[in-house]
Amino acid sequence: MELPEPFYLSGEHLAVDLPGARALFTTRRGGVSTGPYASLNLGKLTADDPEAVQRNRDRLQARLDARMAMIRQVHGSRVLRRDDPSQASGAAPAGDLEEADGQATALRGLAPMVMTADCLPIAIAGGGAVAMLHAGWRGLAEGVIETGVHALRELAPGATLTAAIGPGASVCCYEVGDEVRRRFADYGASVTRGRNLDLKAIARAQLKDGGVEEVHDVGLCTICSPPALFFSHRRDGGVTGRQAGIAWLI
Repeated sequence: MELPEPFYLSGEHLAVDLPGARALFTTRRGGVSTGPYASLNLGKLTADDPEAVQRNRDRLQARLDARMAMIRQVHGSRVLRRDDPSQASGAAPAGDLEEADGQATALRGLAPMVMTADCLPIAIAGGGAVAMLHAGWRGLAEGVIETGVHALRELAPGATLTAAIGPGASVCCYEVGDEVRRRFADYGASVTRGRNLDLKAIARAQLKDGGVEEVHDVGLCTICSPPALFFSHRRDGGVTGRQAGIAWLI
């Protein structure tokens, strides 16, 4: 697989180095799940075997230099500040997780994580702080990027920020209804193609509006990439697993 710079392959997964941080965007390869969840399904809220999901999470954790911190995503704009090593939650039951759609930290050894299956995983870093956001159309409309950038500004005042957008639904495949398109009418025709919406263009615009100086996009669509590469909620009719976006300070 050929990736645009500065992204690179890290085993079965996609990685990018940001200022003082590293982000990893997982594929669905390298796990133990079977059937529609084959193979590295990280989502415990799917109908996959919970033991298989935990084994997949353990495999992912073993390759990281920090402890995973998870959230229960709700397609909103809340971003948690993580400042305690005990907030690592790789083994916590999904029902025990705090509801949010992003996490930010200036703490080494803690890796904010989101799970996706078409929504965008977005890493932002700079000034000794890092964030990972989960951004579908609802999150983008609700302001999850603005909230995430604000969280980083509080953790690292005056820092130059860089962002990386991981694999997600792209304008080639992401058809939406009129009501959703109207939510983003202020962005003009640059974020639509017929009935399709360009989530990544919206995310780039919001990041730039927030003062993020550099934005990288891996340029991969979860819907039309080879099915063995990424989980896709839309492509697979909702019966699918979850991949992850994870970021940590280095």
